[in-house]
Amino acid sequence: MNLVELAKSAVENYIKEGKIISPPKNLAEEFLNRRAGTFVTINRQLITDNLPRRQAGKQQLRGCIGTYLPIRKNIAEEIIYNAIAAATEDYRFGPILKKELSSLSYVVYILSEPELVKDIKELNPKRYGIIVKTIPITYPGGTDVIFNGHLVSKSGLLLPDLEGIDTIQEQISIACQKGGINPEKEKIIIYRFSVEKYQ
Repeated sequence: MNLVELAKSAVENYIKEGKIISPPKNLAEEFLNRRAGTFVTINRQLITDNLPRRQAGKQQLRGCIGTYLPIRKNIAEEIIYNAIAAATEDYRFGPILKKELSSLSYVVYILSEPELVKDIKELNPKRYGIIVKTIPITYPGGTDVIFNGHLVSKSGLLLPDLEGIDTIQEQISIACQKGGINPEKEKIIIYRFSVEKYQ
């Protein structure tokens, strides 16, 4: 079994039977022994009946969720849980229905550990994804803004090599939008990461 088949199996078992699968034994050993953040993107084939010819065969995003740092035991578990989350928890879409399963395709990303960017010249939207974070505000006297015991910080993540994102400025701007960050008014730090992409 490959990683795309793993994501598909995780979603189909969960949607059809409400079951969370275990990592299969026939998966490459590195995915059972290694930890990393992962993202799973689910696309739906557009129905071509009433579409212009140029759109025939195109795909539409149906869900995308992931973790930029590992929280599970291994990559396989990370993919299983992120695939299910992409299918059921992406706030931009309703949960995937059984009748949609046959029209879906999956892309799996394994992320490198994020590294702090010291100069935006280190960025390349085709090669690196980014995480933009706000720096928590410190009031005079050294008090940090705290909410429920945690420092308040907003963040936005963008995967690399996305269609229509060709410049560093576009990449930063969209990552900020995703995180609800106003870079004109808030101080930000940027991390970059590379991906292994499976589709």
